[in-house]
Amino acid sequence: MKIGIFVDVFYPMIDGVIKVVDNYATRLSKVAEVTVFCPKCSDENYKDDFPYKVVRCNAMFLKKYDYAIPTPGFDGNFLDELNRSELDIVHIHSPFFVGQVGVNYAKKHNVPVVATLHSQYKQDCERNLKLKSSVDIAMLLIMQTFNACDECYAVNDAIRSLYIDEYNLKAPCFVRRNATSHTPIEDKKSAYKFVNEKFGLKEDETVFLFVGRINYLKNIQLIARSLKILKDKGYEFKMLFVGTGQDEDEFKKLLEELAITDRVIMCGKIAEAETLEKIYARAKLFLFPSLYDANSLVQIEAACQGTPTVFLRGARTAGTVTEDVNGFIADQSDEAFAEKIEQILNDEEYYSKVAEGAKRDLYVTWDEVVSDIYKDYGRLIAKKKAGVI
Repeated sequence: MKIGIFVDVFYPMIDGVIKVVDNYATRLSKVAEVTVFCPKCSDENYKDDFPYKVVRCNAMFLKKYDYAIPTPGFDGNFLDELNRSELDIVHIHSPFFVGQVGVNYAKKHNVPVVATLHSQYKQDCERNLKLKSSVDIAMLLIMQTFNACDECYAVNDAIRSLYIDEYNLKAPCFVRRNATSHTPIEDKKSAYKFVNEKFGLKEDETVFLFVGRINYLKNIQLIARSLKILKDKGYEFKMLFVGTGQDEDEFKKLLEELAITDRVIMCGKIAEAETLEKIYARAKLFLFPSLYDANSLVQIEAACQGTPTVFLRGARTAGTVTEDVNGFIADQSDEAFAEKIEQILNDEEYYSKVAEGAKRDLYVTWDEVVSDIYKDYGRLIAKKKAGVI
């Protein structure tokens, strides 16, 4: 089986979608011939080193933004490589330039095309486009791409409902959960010691954690304001922010204004899975008040180590969570988020029950998920050959 995976951003940039694509491609390459089609990066010294083939197209790089703008339609070498690929199935992970090229290839060569629904695109459109008419046009174009697919995969029931009920998705849609390649830490004592020494933590210090882009889209400013409330109430803790992003300087100013820099450690980018696993294990709570994410991998990585997440009520990324069973949910305010953390800190039995539930219910491996996806591919290829789709 020859599989083409299409994405509009890829390594050395790191985000959830990139990790999903990498995990799909790595595991699928053990049983199939896999090519990832994606844009070039700005680092001329970066070299691809993966167990699968990577074909990159030209891109425009804008200093103001984290991401580049791919231009596959104007890259003859890229299009030649694609046309020679003889793909049996196309899987797109974004509806934009590279994803659209993938859909066009599938239609031209009469092979099935599927899409994973990773994002709440209307939020992006409303934030970047001033006129409602412009938002409507952008969403129409995005949904034309997804509706051209033979099947779509939503990362949880909440995202499936969003696309069907609000975005007008017509293509068949099924839930295929995200997962993690992380494994549970067995020697927690050693992991705690490593993290304590790395970040100067006391042995018995309560640790909160956020991992992801330092971007206000993630609602990290709510974390900061909630921590201020907890500090003023006399709670002792350290908060680790792992990651970098476009709002890092602005966020550091906010921490200074709130006078909580003594409680916060900005850890920067940490890519090594083993180190991240130890950090997740050391944290008591993973704080994730994002209303932007669809189903972030970081909450699964935390659950892998038995570290439960505090979400905001109504967040789509909490769509796989059952409140007070395998995750905590707070109302959408600084005060409510702080009160939820306070409630957790003051009830160890409550905390332990949910922590156990997080690991039991939310920790899913990519081997499990990708095995099902491979079966989906085979089913769709057979249906396409039979003329059923």
